[in-house]
Amino acid sequence: MLGRIGVIALNMYREAVRARILLGLAGLALATALYSIVVGEFALKNAPRVVSDLGAASISLYAIVVAIVIGATSLYRELEMKTIFPILARPIAREEYVVGKFLGILLTLGVFIALDASAVLFILARHGGRSLSVVVPSALGIVACVGIAMWRVPRWRTWALIPGTAVALVVAFFLASGAPDERRVVVGSSILALLEVGIITSITMVFSSFSSPFLTAVFTLGLFFVGRDADTLAHLPARFFGTAIKSMGEALARVVPNLQVYVPPRPLLTGETPDASLWAHIGLASAQSLAWCTALLVLATWIFRRRDFL
Repeated sequence: MLGRIGVIALNMYREAVRARILLGLAGLALATALYSIVVGEFALKNAPRVVSDLGAASISLYAIVVAIVIGATSLYRELEMKTIFPILARPIAREEYVVGKFLGILLTLGVFIALDASAVLFILARHGGRSLSVVVPSALGIVACVGIAMWRVPRWRTWALIPGTAVALVVAFFLASGAPDERRVVVGSSILALLEVGIITSITMVFSSFSSPFLTAVFTLGLFFVGRDADTLAHLPARFFGTAIKSMGEALARVVPNLQVYVPPRPLLTGETPDASLWAHIGLASAQSLAWCTALLVLATWIFRRRDFL
């Protein structure tokens, strides 16, 4: 069972990495990271903070977009190309197929977030006091090694990104030691972004199991905006909105994932709150993400098993 799920997940990753829209979004994310250098130059002594805040926000934003785009189109593309029929004709259960798709998308998003976070950390390394003669060769050396591996060994063209981004993230993390607070912001935001997109991907799996890509994207975006405002909806003042709307807001806040957990205030990310720990917050956020992903995948599997493709 785990072997079949793993094969589906790796195949999903391979298809997603080759998608042009993912390459475009990755280029846009890296361009935003580079743009933070320009913005930081106008912030004088606050340049590291500008880079980390803008970088963390871009990581979360682009990861959400990638999750919705890939999650909404992956199953539909399989149906359009009719590649799902030979897959399900084999001894592969539909729940294995759904879970494999989810894990493949999550792996793609993990590589995407690690790549974006690495770029931001390399920029922070320069602001943290590292010389350009150290930062630039380190970044270019990793890119060159990955490029050579992809060129010399064609079968590694897809998989070389996984260890390459992992190495880049580790190297950039240590080089950015001169800006510890900003490094915590980027790393903490990246972890929380991955947990958040896990929930978003699960939501797209539910809707894509019975709906079109367009409607899946619309429904997922709607739940995303509601989830980001869950705390606000739960505390609407009755004297301004009335008891009916207040009750509706409280009900929505209870039945949708509270995504505000994954965008905590900056003092928590930098460790400036004495009564709260970042890692304790990440632990609770991980438990919530795991619970929602499990419940939503069970629902997606239940719907998918009852769908007739003929």
